[in-house]
Amino acid sequence: MRTAEIKRRFLAHFEANGHTVVPSAPLPAIEDPNLLFINAGMVQFVPYFLGQQAAPWPRAVSVQKCIRTPDIDEVGKTSRHGTFFQMNGNFSFGDYFKAEAIPMAWDLLTKSVADGGYGLDPERLWATVYLDDDEAIDIWHTSVGLPLDRIVRRGKADNFWSMGIPGPCGPCSEIYYDRGPAYGQEGGPAVDEDRYLEVWNNVFMQFERGAGSDKENYPILGELPSRNIDTGMGLERIASVLQGVDNLYEIDEVRPLITKAEELTGRRYGLSKSHIASESHPDDVRLRVIADHVRTGLMLIGDGVTPSNEGRGYVLRRIIRRAIRSIRLLGFEGQALPHLLPVARDCMAPSYPELESDFERISQYAYAEEDAFLSTLRQGTTILDLALTETKQAGGQALAGTKAFQLHDTYGFPIDLTLEIAAEQGLTVDVEGFRSLMAEQRARAKADAAARKSGHADLSAFRSVLDEHGPTDWLAYSTLETDSTVLAMLKDGLPTRHAAPGEIVTVILDRTPFYAESGGQDSDAGRIAGDSVEAEVLDVQRPVKKLVTHQVRVLHGELHVGQKVHAAVDPEWRVGARQAHSGTHVVHAALRQVLGPAALQSGSYNRPGYLRLDFSWRGGLSAETRSEVEEVSNLAVRKDLAVTANVMPLAKAKEIGAIALFGETYDEDVRVVEIGGEWSRELCGGTHVDRSAQIGPLAVTGESSVGAGSRRIEAVVGIEAFRYLARERDLVLRLSELMKVPSDQLGDRVTQLVAQFKDTERELEKLRAQMVLANSGGLAAGARDVRGVAFVGAEAPEGTGAGDVRTLAQDVRGKIDPARPAVVAITAKAGGKASIVITVNAKAKELGLSAGDLVKGALSGKGGGSPDLAQGGGLPAEQAGALLAAVEKLVGDRA
Repeated sequence: MRTAEIKRRFLAHFEANGHTVVPSAPLPAIEDPNLLFINAGMVQFVPYFLGQQAAPWPRAVSVQKCIRTPDIDEVGKTSRHGTFFQMNGNFSFGDYFKAEAIPMAWDLLTKSVADGGYGLDPERLWATVYLDDDEAIDIWHTSVGLPLDRIVRRGKADNFWSMGIPGPCGPCSEIYYDRGPAYGQEGGPAVDEDRYLEVWNNVFMQFERGAGSDKENYPILGELPSRNIDTGMGLERIASVLQGVDNLYEIDEVRPLITKAEELTGRRYGLSKSHIASESHPDDVRLRVIADHVRTGLMLIGDGVTPSNEGRGYVLRRIIRRAIRSIRLLGFEGQALPHLLPVARDCMAPSYPELESDFERISQYAYAEEDAFLSTLRQGTTILDLALTETKQAGGQALAGTKAFQLHDTYGFPIDLTLEIAAEQGLTVDVEGFRSLMAEQRARAKADAAARKSGHADLSAFRSVLDEHGPTDWLAYSTLETDSTVLAMLKDGLPTRHAAPGEIVTVILDRTPFYAESGGQDSDAGRIAGDSVEAEVLDVQRPVKKLVTHQVRVLHGELHVGQKVHAAVDPEWRVGARQAHSGTHVVHAALRQVLGPAALQSGSYNRPGYLRLDFSWRGGLSAETRSEVEEVSNLAVRKDLAVTANVMPLAKAKEIGAIALFGETYDEDVRVVEIGGEWSRELCGGTHVDRSAQIGPLAVTGESSVGAGSRRIEAVVGIEAFRYLARERDLVLRLSELMKVPSDQLGDRVTQLVAQFKDTERELEKLRAQMVLANSGGLAAGARDVRGVAFVGAEAPEGTGAGDVRTLAQDVRGKIDPARPAVVAITAKAGGKASIVITVNAKAKELGLSAGDLVKGALSGKGGGSPDLAQGGGLPAEQAGALLAAVEKLVGDRA
């Protein structure tokens, strides 16, 4: 049974039992400050379990995409570890409990395939329960008919579930499938969890836990508002059982990736002696890493994550690079992802059709990241080779841990490759030093994560206001002014009842016309005023759903809770904001018209008069392409297209082709903004003009890279565009007057002048070189004898280029009698710094003199080069003379 069919049957079974099918939330955990990614099926339902929000349905079922990365370094070492997985779950929000949850799970597992079930043999199923959960035992034995000898009591570490952080928790009952004697010894799950494979976990969620140190040591804070059901059935695990394979790497969604990697590398999978990590064959480990990480990368980019150097993007970057590194270690040197990613797409598209339709965008990011990493490998290898050479020259046997860490941290160069290349050159690496620095880095990362976990606590005050007063009456779409009441105020995160002039506080009103920052649009500016009080609105946010908060600075008077006030948005600000946000949609549509549908928005920001839009694309846009995007945008403005906003079900919005921003989460009903009908149709909660002509002129001001496979275009609109174009016009007029040519000939005239300037520069370079070299004979004739060595020490004329200094030093050396040992040292000054070039002839080398050693000796180890010619610098310019004296002394000491 294919994995997609297993998923379909799960959803159908519970839908038939009164559950609402809820789509998987996107992998980025946008709503939860504790998490980077969704790591369990119940994450999107946490507010319902905690009673913070009313559940829209009493029963739900989902197949949730999940990512777990804390043990990413263990992936591949066993056949059980993976980063991406899918969790089947059925949920009850204060509806049914144990007596219904257990039989529903049993029914699906044991029902025949013909009747829509999985057809598992009931005689091979076991159940575990929490130590004192006699109720669950009675249900298993009496209602289901499971023999008591196949029901096992287990402790808190195994059968009491939580997310590992403060939040909902409860006892659980797990279902295990006996895979038979070939997989291990008899005795049930407590004896062997390889033979007895867990396939389902029924969590009876009824408590809230506090912070703790591990799985067993944390306080129970009390009962939840209602008793709930949260179940999890790992889709990959049940697929391995139903497909008759040993592990998740051999199911239909993963094994084809290993097969393709085998074809590319010529290696064979299946060489490990067992599932034990220490017995895993290196080739098996690398092939599993490739399969897991390519699939994970596909799913992350599909959900809007893009490679970067921080947060979710860094995790994605690391995952992609581990896959590339692994296939290179198996001997494949070319670009691997164009071969592997389409295989992953074909495996996953039956369950997630959007991967097929969006593959052009996904592949652009992935392939660009591979290109960037291959470049990193080339650069890192060059730096590593130099470091290894220096280590050898210094007589060392091991590359310093600091250098290995720098390669890893700064350049993304894998430690495995550092070890491998070092070994090829007969050196080791200070691995302990490297690990120590990595441990320090992880400690900093954990501290950052701990800081993020304060997010729930920080929001408690806002949730209290929401519970007490209900949602904010948000009127930003319909008005710029409201008469309002101050419901609550916070200062430094704590409730306060009064705010004096000059104080900055967070104010919550019962109703507001202010737009809260979201969807890339900056928040509104304006005033809140009452009897003898006025406050400036600095920022507007939505810290929790349905609650709008205003950060304000009290200008005069005293603001207090319960006060009647008038809230007014700055109308000029709103006009500019509407122009910029509608302009963003226009530019997005223009990009897709000019470049094609792959140029999809990945992020945006707009404020009055200004917009920027990030989009997926490889390579910069030519001047002609930028002009075409600008022209298409302004043509849409000129056509005065109607701009409409309609609320509709999410499914309907997708059906009509509305574009959603990747990584965002949406409610069941969404707002669709159209400009000219289907020409621009996007999911958006921002404020917009009524017709496109109201945007005014639009001028593209810049286009740049913001990462591998991602570009950014910037533009100004409305009065800001007019001012920008006026400045450009004035500049052209001034230049035309200076050049004494019409404006339409200005470009040609500037090109001509630049060419003349470059020719003049080249002539000056030749003259400077001739002037410098003209003195070489005199410098050679003036060589001083230093213990039998002809020594020339001189300063080059101010402004002499580095190349000219080297040429001068070699020319002077060539004019000294070759039968006489000679050392020539020339210093130069530039940018407030002194540099030095030293050259040594053959006779001086016979005495043991080396240009490289002399440079390092004079510069305390800095600089370098060959025994014949070396250079260095970085000292203050006034030390040029001292440098020459130091070299002369070294010559005397070593001659």
